[in-house]
Amino acid sequence: MFGVSPSSAALKVVKIFNSNGISNILELGSGQGRDTIFFAQEGFKVHALDYSYAGIESINKKANSLGLSQSITTKNYDVRKKLPFNNDTFDGCFSHMLYCMAFSTKELEFLSDELFRILKPGGLNIYTARHTGDADYETGIHRGEDLYESGGFIVHFFNKEKINLLSKGFKIIEIENFEEGTFPRKLSRVTLRKI
Repeated sequence: MFGVSPSSAALKVVKIFNSNGISNILELGSGQGRDTIFFAQEGFKVHALDYSYAGIESINKKANSLGLSQSITTKNYDVRKKLPFNNDTFDGCFSHMLYCMAFSTKELEFLSDELFRILKPGGLNIYTARHTGDADYETGIHRGEDLYESGGFIVHFFNKEKINLLSKGFKIIEIENFEEGTFPRKLSRVTLRKI
């Protein structure tokens, strides 16, 4: 859906992770693996979780063909459940547009708490989500909260209050708005540090 090149968010996040000495990362909602493969090629150890079994299989095939299997671990998983990792496991977490999927705020709060649990002290959680300045906000079928369905796809749109709510236990390091694609989608990149 989004091509094979790494997302612009991942390009930026690699620099942030490198400048913070982060090497062991969790990627949530890895899709077909365009960012997963890029992270591994940049020297990161990546654990990739995705709800789609086909996406996970695609990542495994790419990792094998590129000789990256030692750097990438995958798991088909529903992130609405308790994450399958011990406390203080990862240096960092990255997710591109996972948070703006069809999750309720309560489910997102649970996920945020889980990420706080599995990140090491000082670890970074960096996520992107479409925000309320996006042209699709308040269009289509309203599905409650800030969720709108268009073309059979539900998007959860974020505002500053939602970002603040989901930062419990974290320090907000940066919120940067950016655009992606030809539409374009308007997103926020949120960088949080576990305190």
